[in-house]
Amino acid sequence: MTLSVLVPSSLVREAEDKREATRKLGYVARAATVFRADRLCVFPDREGEGRWGGGFVDTVLRYAATPPYLRKEAWGVRDELEYVGVLPPLRALTETGSDPEGSELRQGIVTEVGPDGRVRVNCGLQHPISLFAPDGVEVGERVTIRVSSREPVRARIVDGDPPGFVVERVDLPEALGREGAGVRIATSRHGQELSVSRLATLAGRADRDMTVAFGSPERGLPEILDVSVEDVTAHRPRWDGAENVEPGPAGFDLWLNTIPRQGSGVVRTEEAMFASLASLTLTE
Repeated sequence: MTLSVLVPSSLVREAEDKREATRKLGYVARAATVFRADRLCVFPDREGEGRWGGGFVDTVLRYAATPPYLRKEAWGVRDELEYVGVLPPLRALTETGSDPEGSELRQGIVTEVGPDGRVRVNCGLQHPISLFAPDGVEVGERVTIRVSSREPVRARIVDGDPPGFVVERVDLPEALGREGAGVRIATSRHGQELSVSRLATLAGRADRDMTVAFGSPERGLPEILDVSVEDVTAHRPRWDGAENVEPGPAGFDLWLNTIPRQGSGVVRTEEAMFASLASLTLTE
């Protein structure tokens, strides 16, 4: 299963200051980590951004997704990162269980390229390590390292992404139209209520790819996407596990109210992520 989470560039629009905006993005990153999101995509909502727009949101989320042992080298000092000390640790799981001793995937930064097909990589071990690398690897490039032993060090560069999620800035149609988008779900209090029976159907598809989109405080997806509430409310597709579901407003397969007994006038984006993904990622 591939899980893509879409959030608007306006998701910190109500934050009182940069510190609070940074903290909020930390909990968004936590939710993406807890529910094993593969991609955390920031789509534009320029009309609703406020003081901290897509550039700030994207930078802080990318920093949060960077392993702590690489942050200083990868980011240095930037104005957007003034308060990153308030970010909660993500602690993305690294154990793969692929061999008896256990191994881990780590992210590394290439610091030197040699003439013999080897590169030096900083991957958070005591010292940078020398590894064979594929052709075309450049200084500053991030690579995925499988470490099978630390004493002595045994490691190699492998294909694929390290644990955690990748942050992207994409337009919403691009994110929904990409190969592997899977079931495309928009969360909104105006959508169909997520019931036990409907959840059972979704859980039966838990091994399938899924894309889930969220709005921002006091500016839900219908307003962001210029979709009428009437159209969202009227969209009632048959959802019986069929392969093809007729897309609804803005190209989503389903508009779901994932918090049907909402007790607050506003549900923050990070709160909606925890509440929604906890249900949508259930298995049979």
